[in-house]
Amino acid sequence: MLMNLRNRLTLVHFASTVWFMLAIGYILILALRQAGFHWWVIFSLSGYSAILVFLLISLYLFAIFRGIDRSQKIEKEYPLTSTRYYAVFYDISPLLGGFAGYVGTIGISRMSELLLGIALGTLTTTFLVWIVVDPAIAFTERLLPASRKHRLERLARVRVLRQRKQKEQKRLLAEVLSQDERERIRWQEALKPQAAKLAELLMTNGIDFKQAECAAVEIGANAWQIGGLSCMQELRDMTMAICRRRNQGSDTVDYIPVWWDGIGSWRSFLLC
Repeated sequence: MLMNLRNRLTLVHFASTVWFMLAIGYILILALRQAGFHWWVIFSLSGYSAILVFLLISLYLFAIFRGIDRSQKIEKEYPLTSTRYYAVFYDISPLLGGFAGYVGTIGISRMSELLLGIALGTLTTTFLVWIVVDPAIAFTERLLPASRKHRLERLARVRVLRQRKQKEQKRLLAEVLSQDERERIRWQEALKPQAAKLAELLMTNGIDFKQAECAAVEIGANAWQIGGLSCMQELRDMTMAICRRRNQGSDTVDYIPVWWDGIGSWRSFLLC
């Protein structure tokens, strides 16, 4: 039932908007014709038709925006403009304006003047309802004591929920960081022998380079199986720290990125 009502209001709103655009288009075309412009100039793609199309699209988008904005109003804060009766009045205001314009032109025989009266009635009524009356009523509703109280309470609830969400995000972030720290400590304990062995491979010049590479690849593959790329990076940092301590700060050639290139997601160029 509610869905059918919304669908009907949407159709009425669309029909009223189309009617309003037709009225605007007729007024513009009539004004251009009275100014002496020919039809081929009016409807030329490079002439006034581009302005007309832009204006009509802008008015249609404005009407759609106002319809969406009105449908999102809270009943307790907007006791009048949130009702379905006001929604119907808002949607059919262009049609009411056209009817008022027709009533005002009763007795006029010329068709152009009759259509102009209907178009002007549509334009005037729509402008008054959509641009003047509707915002004024909505502003007045927000000043009512009950509306202001409900709005303050709603904003307070939203603020509390936002704060709870921020606290929850901080808690989750702290848990993730704590878990990463525990994982890193566990890796350091488990990887001490491998880090020491890998440091010996880097600092021993007499060992065969190919043999050292094979041993380093085996250590890197084991680190990848333990904890992936992060574990491999931690092992490399531990190894270089051992090398700096043993060499008393002197530089050690770091072959690890090259030795481990291709193990899991490790790529040597990522560390260059």
